[in-house]
This record gives sequence, C-alpha cells and structure tokens, in this order.
Amino acid sequence: MPAKGTVSTSRTPAPGFSVILPSGLSLGGAAVLGACRLDVPASRVTALLGPSGSGKSTLLRIAAGLLDVPGAVTTDDGAPLAGRIAWMAQQDLLVPWRDALGNVTFGAHLRGGRPDVARAEALLREVGLTTDDGRKMPAQLSGGMRQRVALARTLMEDRPVVLMDEPFSAVDAPTRHRLQDLAARLLAGRTVLLVTHDPLEALRLADRILVLSGSPAVPVEVPVPAGTPPRPARDAALLDAQAALLERLAEGIADDAPTPTLPRFAGEGASARQTPSPACGGGSGWGS
Repeated sequence: MPAKGTVSTSRTPAPGFSVILPSGLSLGGAAVLGACRLDVPASRVTALLGPSGSGKSTLLRIAAGLLDVPGAVTTDDGAPLAGRIAWMAQQDLLVPWRDALGNVTFGAHLRGGRPDVARAEALLREVGLTTDDGRKMPAQLSGGMRQRVALARTLMEDRPVVLMDEPFSAVDAPTRHRLQDLAARLLAGRTVLLVTHDPLEALRLADRILVLSGSPAVPVEVPVPAGTPPRPARDAALLDAQAALLERLAEGIADDAPTPTLPRFAGEGASARQTPSPACGGGSGWGS
C-alpha cells in the first residue's frame, strides 16, 4: 500500500487566483454581488460562508468557468484556470451503472483515455475503502462511503485547484468530521476554495475565511484561530470563534435576498451567461 499522501499529491504547482468584479454582478435583474475581489491564495484552503442566496455558489461557478463573466478570473502565474480545476459538489453524483472503482476512473472514460486503475485502487485505499468496496455499486454504499468515493474521484483528477461546494453537508455529523480530517490531509498543498454553511467546518479546515456580507454582498475576511488544519473541534478558541461566526451569519440573514435563478442572458454590471463545461459537467470530482 502506498504511503499516505503519495498518490494524492498534484504534480502541478498550485496557483493562487482571484475573482474580480469591479462593477459587481446582477442576475435576473437582481444585484447578487457588490463590487468586490475574492483572493484565493496558492496552496491554501479558503472558506467562503454566507446566508443562502448571498452569492457563494455564484462566485464558485465563476471560478470554475460555469458562469461566464469575461475577465473576472485571474491567476498569480498568468495561466488560465481551465484544465487545472477539480470540482466536488454537495451531492456525490456517482453514476449508478458503474461500481465505486469505475466512478473514480470515470473522468478518464469521459475523455476517451485509459484509466490508471492501480492509482484509482490506491486512492480508494487512501480514503479508507477496501478492494471489495471498490467493486460495489453506488446503491450498495452508505452515504459516507459514497462521499469517500467522490473524494477519491476528485483526487484522481490530480488538479492543483479544487473547488468544493458544501461537499460534506449530506452526511451525518460524525461522518462529516472524519471526512474533514481526510480532506485536510489529502488536499494539502492544493489551492482550495470551499463553500460551506458550516462555521465549524470552515474553522477546522481553512487557512483563510471570508463571509459574504451586505446587500449586495461582498466578501469580508474574519479571523481564523491559530493552529494548522484540521483544527481539533474541542479547542476552546475554535469553539469561541464558532459562536462569533454563527452570530455574524445570523445577523446577515435578515437582509438576505431571494436566491436568484442563474439565467442565460447578460446581466447588469457584468456580462453573465451560464455555459456548460464538458469536462466538469457540474459533477462532483470531475476536472475542468
């Protein structure tokens, strides 16, 4: 069995990137985001929180290229993010006609390539699944096991940038805690933007935390407790920070705008159209 972390480390240097909206962004005639700049440092985890409808997933989709806002995304190495992103969504989105191992190698299948089965098997072991688990169909797996497969699929893409949209919210609290520890280890060294509604998750995993505040919303940085992620959930400073962050989020709910429907037309302040991404496809763990 490979040493922990050996099969999950990206060979490509992880870039930092920014999403810049100098005039804000409106969708469906409603202002979603104010003029802002979201900076995501290289090789670090940045967590983004905010009330529902505040624009968290919109910023994530802009970064992923799923919502086209020309010129909004820049990188610190000057190269496009396209081709360097893996996406992990809230739902595992495992295809039901392939076993767990087949789901991990599904990206290569979609691209018409030859999958590295040995690496996929090693990744399944890294996320705590056995060879027998790899032969099981998704319907035979528990929710936590399915999320482990989705994480292995994300790592299989071996991209230096990982975008995560509430990746562990569909599982119970103890499983979420274990998956957070696992993700912190296996995603170390990559540039990660994590959207979450869970203050504790953000405080445990992130090197930097931003909260979308105001109307229209803009990202505001909040303090992060000392220590290296994943921070222990029992830490007193972390629990104090969780309470403060919960209060801050609760204060913003009263001013929360309705969740907009992503349109296929140009919005005010920035041209915005939703575009499909063949490689990412909106699926958990697929690269773009």
